[in-house]
Amino acid sequence: MLLQRLKEYADEHMDMPPKLYSSTVVRYIIELDATGKPLGITDTADPANPKTKRGQRYTMPQVSRAVGIQPLLLADNAEYTLALGRETSKPDRVTACHAAYREILDRCAVTTNEPELQAIQAFYAQDGVALLTLPNDFDRGALMTFRIEGSFPTELPAVQAFWAAEHDPAAQDAVIMQCIVCGQQCPVLDRLQGKVKGVPGGQTAGTSIISANAPAFESYGLEASLVAPTCANCGERFTKAVNELLSNEQHRIIIGGAAFLFWTRKEVPFDFGAALNKPDAAQIKVLIDSTRTGKYIPGIDDTAFYATVLSGSGGRAIVRDWIDTTVGEAKRNLAHWFQLQELIDEYGQSAQHLSIRNLAGATLPLKSGKPDFEKLPGSISHTLLHTAFTGIPLPISMLYQAVRRSRAEQGVNRQQAALIKLVLLSQQPHLQEGYMVMLEQDHPSAAYQCGRLLAVLEEAQRLAIPGVNASIVDRFFGTASATPVAVFARLVRGAQPHLSTLRRDKRGLYEILQQRLEEILGHLPAYPSTLTLYEQGLFTLGYYHQRAHDRAQRATAVRKRTEATASDGADLFITEETE
Repeated sequence: MLLQRLKEYADEHMDMPPKLYSSTVVRYIIELDATGKPLGITDTADPANPKTKRGQRYTMPQVSRAVGIQPLLLADNAEYTLALGRETSKPDRVTACHAAYREILDRCAVTTNEPELQAIQAFYAQDGVALLTLPNDFDRGALMTFRIEGSFPTELPAVQAFWAAEHDPAAQDAVIMQCIVCGQQCPVLDRLQGKVKGVPGGQTAGTSIISANAPAFESYGLEASLVAPTCANCGERFTKAVNELLSNEQHRIIIGGAAFLFWTRKEVPFDFGAALNKPDAAQIKVLIDSTRTGKYIPGIDDTAFYATVLSGSGGRAIVRDWIDTTVGEAKRNLAHWFQLQELIDEYGQSAQHLSIRNLAGATLPLKSGKPDFEKLPGSISHTLLHTAFTGIPLPISMLYQAVRRSRAEQGVNRQQAALIKLVLLSQQPHLQEGYMVMLEQDHPSAAYQCGRLLAVLEEAQRLAIPGVNASIVDRFFGTASATPVAVFARLVRGAQPHLSTLRRDKRGLYEILQQRLEEILGHLPAYPSTLTLYEQGLFTLGYYHQRAHDRAQRATAVRKRTEATASDGADLFITEETE
């Protein structure tokens, strides 16, 4: 099904290059006149531009090749083109590679009788290689081609037809089988002729989406690509479709060692890639509002939506997921996804929705103050993206990842809190919209109230001992979030000297904190002995919500005082200026 949908994409959405041609980076262009005299060599690389630092992209003959000697017509490296090997190249192999390159060039020249090919033959006949002045930083592994008086011979229809015929399975006594894509009885490929470029974890030279290179992967004695027989036309088209999707940010997300590709049967006025990569508040609001109305949009909502996840293992591309749904269903699930992660920021204000990368980073250790994405398992991003499009609950293991990071860091940031909330709410679809976006003072969970309590005790310590080196959160967050009964009685007693200090020096602050402690403890007839993983998530959210609420109240109090609009300081929430 995946391969059929990819071929369908190539047929309906792509301007296909000539058969067995693809876009590739060409570093050097050997310039010749009509007689084959070298006019120089053009280096197309631009180090200042990340997209062209290795050279410009051109459509050139390309075919999958293994360890054997197999030249690419007029588009190969210096080993094949100029008989100039790299330091690690064996001289005998370099000679054989160049001979094979010359042999296919000569056959092409005879078959096509094109003057441009004859000019290249003349270049070699007059030892044109010796007449070339190569750049000082000449890269012998880079691709190069010829240009005759401003024209590429590879663009000639006769040359393109020769290259296609050269690799026609029907002309090579290929096995006749039923193609799994088109269903026709026809010659099939023993190896796919194209490579998929850019799959994380795969070889830089490319990967094959169908491959069996060991007996464990073979079936009924079929080897290589014959385990899933494919004709040349279908194989080329679905391979080029994957490469097209991988190169387009609108259709792919690469994160955590995996590439997530998604596309629709026909163009629709919604950018799924942008929504997940860089959520825009206006776009997400329109998306959520459209799902609330439940209005069906003919011709759009019923359009087929497809997605897959690819990762690499050596020379093979591994398909890790496949989603086949509709645009309407994908949009509804995506809107629900954004609703579930809605959360105030650390200062109690409305916040932008988080990207997939931000959420995945909530499970990672920090490196130089930022999540270390080099350690992100592919399963994390894969699971998040699958849920975003399908609406299935996130696994409880994702909650464990986020809670573990919070405990390791002795606190919680917005990304971790949002991921925790996303997991908790995805597990309970009956919860109402807007649940746990901000502080919920009457939340029935003792775990949630314990999280709030820790935040208030930390605030009391901070106000009584400004600049304290190690707060109670730094020391007790992990224990408090797992076994509250072991620490909270001691922490509440330890807070009494802090409250006494505040009662003496800042009476207003003391009264606010005391009132808040009484309110929270009123929800806690007893401290829980242990908290389940689910309850640890609630504890973490309670702590996050209370801190964010306090900061918002302080900011409001400071603003009112600055604007001189507050008539009674007692109604302002916690601020060091309150007396």
